[in-house]
Amino acid sequence: MSVTNSTASRRKFVRGGMALGGGLLALPSLPATTPAGDAAANETLRTIHSLRSIHGDFSTKPVSDADLKTVLEASVRAANASNTQSYAIVVSRDPDKIQKLTGYRAGCLLLYCSDYTRMIDTANHLGYEYHADNMEAFITSSTNTILAAQTAVIAARSLSIDSLLTNGIHRGDVERIWTILDLPQKSCFPLIALLLGYPNSEPAHKRGRLKSTGIVHYERYQRLRKNELDEIVRQYDDKTLQICTIDDWEKRGHKHFLDWFYKEWARAGAKATTSEGQMLRRLKKSGYVDAQNA
Repeated sequence: MSVTNSTASRRKFVRGGMALGGGLLALPSLPATTPAGDAAANETLRTIHSLRSIHGDFSTKPVSDADLKTVLEASVRAANASNTQSYAIVVSRDPDKIQKLTGYRAGCLLLYCSDYTRMIDTANHLGYEYHADNMEAFITSSTNTILAAQTAVIAARSLSIDSLLTNGIHRGDVERIWTILDLPQKSCFPLIALLLGYPNSEPAHKRGRLKSTGIVHYERYQRLRKNELDEIVRQYDDKTLQICTIDDWEKRGHKHFLDWFYKEWARAGAKATTSEGQMLRRLKKSGYVDAQNA
């Protein structure tokens, strides 16, 4: 995917992404949390199936420097377009700073930013120009960034470190992120925050997921039929599956969990942001969106 003004011929094929396993060595034993009957599961799969989010209930136990280094080394092994690694990871252990940025407290913060600053500065150092000021570049970089963040989550869990991926950084005055962390004004946009730490107490359950209907499509995209939509509603309502995000939706006067989701949660989110809100203004300021044509 071209993001430069260079006239040199571009590669038509990019080598396959680096294997995640290369960053996950010597995994400790974890409880068997893969689906029942999966006798062939290996340590990596068991790690993935043991993932859970800790929502603001981290203890004060610190993440060791050695473990943090291991997580970061695994994170940067994630697949990325043209091996550009067009992201930046800002690490903070300052509790007050983490609170101001995310609204949570945790042992450590890894802020993942879509970022071309390093690539631009390196090009200038060699006497070249490198341009990444368009939406194509932003989407490519965002993909690279999120892959690195999720790889860090898996690596952390392999070390028995829990995590929370949060977009809390985008709530409130987003300009605080640039001020607190001194981020570059151009070609850098914080996408997601990863909090690492240990829970104060074990969660009561692990959040469930929809697994097939409407999620996985074979050969072509298939819109759901009425009976399939009814089944999705039923799965969200089934509290034993732990897919719903709140348990008291019935007490709130709703027939289904998704009634609460669409009537209250989704509408509240829509009111909080607008198409010409902070995010779009910041994307324009960062150079990823054309300020005149957007």
